[in-house]
Amino acid sequence: MTSRPPRLTVEAYERGIINGDLGTLARAVTLIESRSNEDRQIAHNLLQRLLPYTGRAHRIGITGVPGVGKSTFIDNLGMRLLNAGHRVAVLAIDPTSHISGGSILGDKTRMQRLSLDPRAFVRPSPSGLSPGGVARRTRETMLLCEAAGYDIVLVETVGVGQGETAVADMVDFFLVLVLPGSGDELQGIKKGVFELADMLVVNKADGVGERQARVALAELNAALRYLPRKRAIWQPRALAASGLMGKGLDELWAVIEEHRHLLTSTGELAALRATQQRTWLWTLIRERLEDAFRNHPGVAASLPHLEHAVETGTLTSSAAADKLLAIFRCQKC
Repeated sequence: MTSRPPRLTVEAYERGIINGDLGTLARAVTLIESRSNEDRQIAHNLLQRLLPYTGRAHRIGITGVPGVGKSTFIDNLGMRLLNAGHRVAVLAIDPTSHISGGSILGDKTRMQRLSLDPRAFVRPSPSGLSPGGVARRTRETMLLCEAAGYDIVLVETVGVGQGETAVADMVDFFLVLVLPGSGDELQGIKKGVFELADMLVVNKADGVGERQARVALAELNAALRYLPRKRAIWQPRALAASGLMGKGLDELWAVIEEHRHLLTSTGELAALRATQQRTWLWTLIRERLEDAFRNHPGVAASLPHLEHAVETGTLTSSAAADKLLAIFRCQKC
């Protein structure tokens, strides 16, 4: 078994990240993802020191059903952005097996050009069985990338229709990729995901799929007229593109830049980021309260019996919750 490299000091992590050292950044992300209490404390101190260097990147979420071509799309888009002078980080949130706990970390092989380019940072992160497949420390990893000088951060979701809200709550622009095909795309994506989108892109609009993509695009444009706007100042757009061929990617990026300029000039970007920070604060509070609750000795001792009573129908869920909360509040229990 390969031994883990020794931890760096907080100062060494900070210095390496600010200088854009990829090795230090990768080690810092591993630190962020660790469940060790010692690692977490170092990570908290590091993030606090790096805060002045964060917040300047363009944060973009990309989702879509499996098979829609997200990785190929991101690979081509990312290379175009690199060649335009940007530094690009990709945080690819992978599905984690509910049986083995393992993660399918395949994005680096699918993003063949981007993952090999030294100007880019591609980090697949296992979801850790968190709700909706959202990696537990994606937000903190995004801050590390910003501090390291990456001005565009792309967050790729699992695309199973559960974690999109969480990702939309951490990015500036949310892009939904759709497969072309005779109206199936309208039924294959939940209305709630449509409502989160700042833009819908019918991908694979090339070859035999080009005609289907035009049909799908017309249907999406019609659907957008009936959906409530996420922001009063922005009407979500739809276009057809090909991640494989690069078709439509320049037009897509022009729309993303238009959106960025509009939100920045009106002050809505700052307001959006502030709201996201507040949401994340309460997410962390709930997470840590649940951890404290489950780790309470009295709760841990009583939980199996009370769960069994609820499962067998001899005790209501409400009564069991009251009992457990009473134990948790008891200072002598």
